[in-house]
Amino acid sequence: MNEVTQPLGPPVDPTPAPRPGAVTLAGRFGTLARLDHARDAGPLWYAVGRHDSIWTYISSQGPFADQAQFAGWLEERQAREDPYYYAVLDPEGRAAGLVALMEIRPAMRVIEIGSIVYGPALQRTPLATETQYLMARYAFEALGYRRYEWKCDSLNTPSRRAALRYGFIFEGIFRQHMITKGHSRDTAWFSMIDSEWPSRKRNFERWLAAENFDSAGRQKLSLAALNAQQT
Repeated sequence: MNEVTQPLGPPVDPTPAPRPGAVTLAGRFGTLARLDHARDAGPLWYAVGRHDSIWTYISSQGPFADQAQFAGWLEERQAREDPYYYAVLDPEGRAAGLVALMEIRPAMRVIEIGSIVYGPALQRTPLATETQYLMARYAFEALGYRRYEWKCDSLNTPSRRAALRYGFIFEGIFRQHMITKGHSRDTAWFSMIDSEWPSRKRNFERWLAAENFDSAGRQKLSLAALNAQQT
């Protein structure tokens, strides 16, 4: 309550969060590193650039006419501070996908994980999930953000399913939120907040642990089931 008995939310430290930086985040299955056009353009073209279906729900770019157009887009992306792009590197150090921290609001300590572009070889792998764990841990623990967002086209069923699997909470649909590539887009909003991160972190780590996979590499425990218990 304030001095005139109106309800208020709990007090919050108003210190702004730092912006994302050129860190390297190493995991058991691969590494995240700041997008480097010179290093990543070739591998990313073969991993994601030439697969047109990957780009259907990416709101403002792709598919690309050729490798040169794709390389030019990557170079322009690397120069941006928001979105701030990272390459997903496989164990051999080859770029297999892209993710970005975006819609960065340091004063509110709010940030979004987006522009997630996984090549076919990366999709549905432990590294794909580990990427989400590493990014969330960086946002919450290293940078101190308090709200971590996920947004996607409401028609993008795989993205909506992934958000729930990773432990985000569905918040609703923004109708006619955007015009993307000449089409109306309703946007599905999801979030994870700092008070939820400790349980989500435990579930990520439990899922990623070596003992959660059999000799054929199949999971024993489902991350979706682990996180469903928390909602």
